[in-house]
Order: sequence, then C-alpha cells, then structure tokens
Amino acid sequence: MNRQKKLKQLFKAKAKKASAKLAPASKNTYISKADRLKLAAEAEQAPVASTES
Repeated sequence: MNRQKKLKQLFKAKAKKASAKLAPASKNTYISKADRLKLAAEAEQAPVASTES
C-alpha cells in the first residue's frame, strides 16, 4: 500500500470517528432493574393519590 493511500485511509477513519461522536446517541440510557421497579412503584402510587384528592 503506498504512502498516500495509507494516509488517506487514516484521515478517513479519524473523520468517521469524529462524526460518529457528534451524532446523537441512538440507544436509550440503561436503567437498572432496581430503578425500574422504583419507577413502577411511583407510577402506581401517583394515580392513586390523584384520585383521592
């Protein structure tokens, strides 16, 4: 592989990584099982409190 091709390949790879970093994250953030249970419990309690008022 000649020198110019190798440099072009390196620059292309760096540019790809930089643009990937700037792109918005497509995955949701991880929520632990304990936090999910806590959120579910709060969601169950919230409607009950609003119907009593």
